[in-house]
Amino acid sequence: MPVTDIQAPTPGVDLARTGNPPTESYPDLEHRSGSTRRRRLGPGRAIPAALAVGPLLLLAIWFITSELGILDPGTLPHPFEIARTTGELWADGRLPTNILASLKLASISLVIGVALGSTLALLSGLSRIGEALVDGPIQVKRAVPTLAIIPLAIIWFGIGDSMKIIIIATSVLIPVYINTTAQLKGVDLRHVELAETVGLSRAQFIRRVAIPGALPGFFTGLRLAVTISWTALVVVEQVNATQGIGFLMTQARLYGQLEIVVVGLVVYAVFGLTGDYIVRAIERRALSWRRALGN
Repeated sequence: MPVTDIQAPTPGVDLARTGNPPTESYPDLEHRSGSTRRRRLGPGRAIPAALAVGPLLLLAIWFITSELGILDPGTLPHPFEIARTTGELWADGRLPTNILASLKLASISLVIGVALGSTLALLSGLSRIGEALVDGPIQVKRAVPTLAIIPLAIIWFGIGDSMKIIIIATSVLIPVYINTTAQLKGVDLRHVELAETVGLSRAQFIRRVAIPGALPGFFTGLRLAVTISWTALVVVEQVNATQGIGFLMTQARLYGQLEIVVVGLVVYAVFGLTGDYIVRAIERRALSWRRALGN
């Protein structure tokens, strides 16, 4: 019986009819043999200390432009001048005293704001009545700038630390509430139905389903809250303050000490960057189970 020659299928021919994979039509297709390498669409491997790359680049540009005379010292002093001023302020005790005062105020306000934002988010995200009672006032506060509230807060609470803590805490709770609520409402309905099927109580549902499902949004809000706590601190420390980085910068501005103002800005930037790094580290540990593009 004669053997008939079998011709290879042309590109684009149906695999079901030919029995051969259409490799000519799809040159990027990965085979089990490993002959063709799959194209990577993700962001790639994580860069060590990636959070510091951008700030270090800005610092290098600042240094180079100052050295070449491109950047006017009257606009932004040389980095060496800022380092020298920082050393002097630290040596005479002004910088550590004011940093501790600002840290204390920001930390207390941050804890209060995050706790309130999380509680209100759970109330609004898990109850229609809670949403009706809470969401409207939160959106009103979100639309009103912090500076616009200060005169009213001074009349109500005076000019002491209590007023400042209230201002910062109410500013901090907004991003925590918004992001946590959005993530809560995005919890898969099938998880809720499964919890009902297995007979979880309300408390068990919140602990095992709602809170784990809302954690990604909570950490996003927490990162924003850390930054907002410092920006709001700048504002309130200019109201009848006797200590704090904002007070130090205000005094320096009155006397034309530009280098001290820049030192204050650098301190705010360092604490903001450090706070964001800490939150990211906690987020990676808490959400280590999640497989996502950013991971």
